[in-house]
Amino acid sequence: MEATGMYGLDVALLLSGREGIELMVANPRAAKHFAMATMQRSKTDPLDALMLREFVTRMEFQSWARPEERSLELWSIARRLQALRKQRVAEKNRQHAAGISQATAECVRQSVARMLRAFDREIKQLREQAQQCIASEERLQRRYGLLRSVPGIGEASAIEILAELVMLPEDRDVRQWVAYAGLDPREYSSGTSVRKYTRISKVGNRNLRCALYMPALVASRCEPHLRGFYQHLQQRGKSKRQALVALARKLLHAIFGMFRSGQPYDGARLYTLPNPVFNDKLLET
Repeated sequence: MEATGMYGLDVALLLSGREGIELMVANPRAAKHFAMATMQRSKTDPLDALMLREFVTRMEFQSWARPEERSLELWSIARRLQALRKQRVAEKNRQHAAGISQATAECVRQSVARMLRAFDREIKQLREQAQQCIASEERLQRRYGLLRSVPGIGEASAIEILAELVMLPEDRDVRQWVAYAGLDPREYSSGTSVRKYTRISKVGNRNLRCALYMPALVASRCEPHLRGFYQHLQQRGKSKRQALVALARKLLHAIFGMFRSGQPYDGARLYTLPNPVFNDKLLET
């Protein structure tokens, strides 16, 4: 079957619990490109079913790994927190606009203020539920503690990052993590005349990519090793945005290493700061 969001996840959970059924959840992008490669011009449910049957006979079958119940619970809470946070930002912007507009009635300002208080209350309660979910399982609790050891990752970011990563199978390597987050570079070149600007693919989990952005931004300012790496990229001609994306990818590498080793964050393993004493000696000679 194809991955089709929440509805597809429910079907996958139902089928994976049935005895005698082996399930593969195909990437919709791969299924779409396979249909294009077979010159399929129309799109109907029967044709899609035939295409998926042909897909599974020609491509390698990869069994779907069912997530743990606690992982699913944490994931659903984190997704709800992300949705509420976006709505709160929109309502905060409305409050600012209403505060400076003479055409806005007082009852509207009070309504916006009540909505903001409701958002704050719901976010607080859901974060408490997420903390209880993490505390109920030793693996989640250990990984949450490792995430909090990273400068720049607070409670909210740790919950969101952990919720997305625990849905991945344990046998994935760090390159697959990077591709899953859509942080892998996308190069487009042909011969010597065609060479487009290299960007990240963004073909992956947008929620994980967004959850890594703010910790990377904070780490570029307050963590010495990551700040040094960020400045080193800028000295090589990278823009601030390119350096920040590379920093987010480096941070994901660090999280992968911490989860595998069980050791807390150590910035020296990511980037070695230049030795000022050694540089001074080179200048003297």
